[in-house]
Amino acid sequence: MIQKNVYSVEQLNKYIKNMFTQDYLLRSLQVKGEVSNCKYHPTGHIYFTLKEGTSALKCVMFAGKRSRGLGFKLTDGQQVVITGCVDVYLDGGQYQLYADKIELDGLGALYEKYELLKRELEEEGMFAPEYKRALPKNARRIGIVTASSGAAVRDIINVAKRRNPYIELVLYPTPVQGAEAAPGIVKAIKALDEHGVDVIIVGRGGGSIEDLWAFNERIVAQAIFDSNTPIISAVGHEVDFTIADFVADKRAATPSAAAEIAVRELREIDDLINDKKRRLDAAISEQIRVSRSEVEYRRRQLELLSPQSKLKQTRERVIGYADRLDRRFENILSNRKNRLALIASRLEGVSPLKRLESGFAYISDDKGKRIKSVKQVVPNDKIDMTLSDGVIEACVTGIKATDAKCGE
Repeated sequence: MIQKNVYSVEQLNKYIKNMFTQDYLLRSLQVKGEVSNCKYHPTGHIYFTLKEGTSALKCVMFAGKRSRGLGFKLTDGQQVVITGCVDVYLDGGQYQLYADKIELDGLGALYEKYELLKRELEEEGMFAPEYKRALPKNARRIGIVTASSGAAVRDIINVAKRRNPYIELVLYPTPVQGAEAAPGIVKAIKALDEHGVDVIIVGRGGGSIEDLWAFNERIVAQAIFDSNTPIISAVGHEVDFTIADFVADKRAATPSAAAEIAVRELREIDDLINDKKRRLDAAISEQIRVSRSEVEYRRRQLELLSPQSKLKQTRERVIGYADRLDRRFENILSNRKNRLALIASRLEGVSPLKRLESGFAYISDDKGKRIKSVKQVVPNDKIDMTLSDGVIEACVTGIKATDAKCGE
């Protein structure tokens, strides 16, 4: 049996897609509902479901649309109005809403206003870190801007007094909710800034976005930015963020946390004082030691420059010279003695007395002239023979020559 008009899945999906494309209403429309199953894809696309009661609609916003079409972080539970078109996703065979622009609905208008002001102030530089003032480490006077009754002021006072019973707290009561709240907060900030406190805590307890809206007003942000006194913002609970939190010099999650930040514990101050004292004592001791060393050095310098020191040095040099001269004389004398002893030893070897002691005699005529040869005498001449122990006077009785030359 031949079946007619049998279509493939792809053909049917394309046909339906073509129907959607030809429907002018589906090409540009606005749909509102609650966001659920919101997922940010690594590619930058956002996939989520828009629901109302039991109805649901798949939605997607591509990364290229986000920069101009989405001014806040999309999260589950938000009521939004989406501007876009409905089309068929061929691969999945389902239709979905392709978002060009996403806006908050109802309360979302406040969120949108909040985001708009936040972007404006950020562009103006009010959130820049270089404008943040450092909090004093040891504040003694704390200004408080909040309602005169309520948990916020009680928490601040209790925590502050527990940490330091001697801390001075200056409360400037003002409404923190309603039409009068923003001008009142501005007036309180300016008054405490002129009063000369060390730090100002601006805050209140948690609440809805409407309850906290005074802290999202531009005039409050400007007053915080213009204040010469460092300001801690403590608005709402840990999850609540207001414009005041971004402009303030420090944000605290709660009023109690603000007091913890602003007031230093008395025990810490005592420890700091003791540490400073120890360091001061050590510095003084070191300075005394250095001064004593300097005095001792100067004293030695004066001693070296004094007349007595100069005289002592001259005397020591003279004594040194005398010692060196004595040593030189001793060396010279020792050398002379050694040379004399050597000469004497040499002379002793040729001394006539030594020869005389050996049995030789020194013969001379009567005139004392030495007689070295028998030719110098004739018989009957008188001669003297000097021996080691005396002189013999003799007369020549005869001459005998010992060789031929002598006999001639």
